[in-house]
Amino acid sequence: MAQRLIPSSILKSINTSRNCFTSIVPPVASSQCQIRWSSHSPLGNPTTAGRKKVTINTLRSLYQKQEPITMITAHDFSSAHVADAAGMDIVLVGDSLAMVALGMEDTSEVVLDEMILHCRSVSRATKAAFTVGDLPMGSYEIAPEQALESAIRIIKEGRVQGVKLEGGVEMASHIEHISRAGILVIGHVGLTPQRQNSLGGFRVQGKSTASALGVLQDALAVQEAGAFAVVLEAVPAEVASSITKKLRIPTIGIGAGNGCSGQVLVQVDMSGNFPPGRFLPKFVKQYGNVWGENLRAIEEYRDEVKSRAYPAVEHTYPMAQEEFGEFEKLVESL
Repeated sequence: MAQRLIPSSILKSINTSRNCFTSIVPPVASSQCQIRWSSHSPLGNPTTAGRKKVTINTLRSLYQKQEPITMITAHDFSSAHVADAAGMDIVLVGDSLAMVALGMEDTSEVVLDEMILHCRSVSRATKAAFTVGDLPMGSYEIAPEQALESAIRIIKEGRVQGVKLEGGVEMASHIEHISRAGILVIGHVGLTPQRQNSLGGFRVQGKSTASALGVLQDALAVQEAGAFAVVLEAVPAEVASSITKKLRIPTIGIGAGNGCSGQVLVQVDMSGNFPPGRFLPKFVKQYGNVWGENLRAIEEYRDEVKSRAYPAVEHTYPMAQEEFGEFEKLVESL
């Protein structure tokens, strides 16, 4: 409808200019031009060039050499991109994304389809790191067959290399069922967040002799079921160290001291990507202040937009003066 208000002579002039541009610029150059002037672009090429892909053999070799295994969580492409670039051995798509990425109250809310979506996003960035996806609550507990079906979906659709699930003795048959299908499994014992209600909250496990023996039995059951590693969460350091020495598979500690075979932290926690005043577990060391830097940058952007300092000349696209002059004449003639 707007075109009818423009005289046909002017429309002819515009169309002639477009045709000339199309005939001058070859298809390849046109495609390059489109990428160059796009309002957004991919995050860039992987920065892990030259770094070999971490495989199960790599992880076993690290364990045999007693070299600590590094693991961190990621919930999307950008968080996985930086974790991979930083040289992490394992990137875990943890169900903690329920809170840190989806704003949920706890991990029990997230469902399998949501985990698969986040696994797919993370796996596009992890060109070197070994990538593992969490099985969320409700996707594996009913029966070993359900656990295997969910694990297959995480691997096939999420494009990760392994799965993690919570539970010890009671989940051994489920782990065995998944492992026999050729899928790599990481167990998770001690404090199991998906079962926080039955544990009376997020409480340290293994503080009594009986409780410590229970954690050991769970870890041994997970090992014998075929898991290639096990997470020990919120367990006294001495207990975790003893369990690590007793097992033939790596232990990955989170709040379990430095006697484990490796460590894992939630990336949002350790990088400081949260507002002041948020509760942090005792075991978390904050290595950065991502929230503070993001807040500073966005506030500065807001102020510069309000004052018209942004965008400056260097942030605009040029136009030949004669072309603009012709454009102004055409506008004035409407």
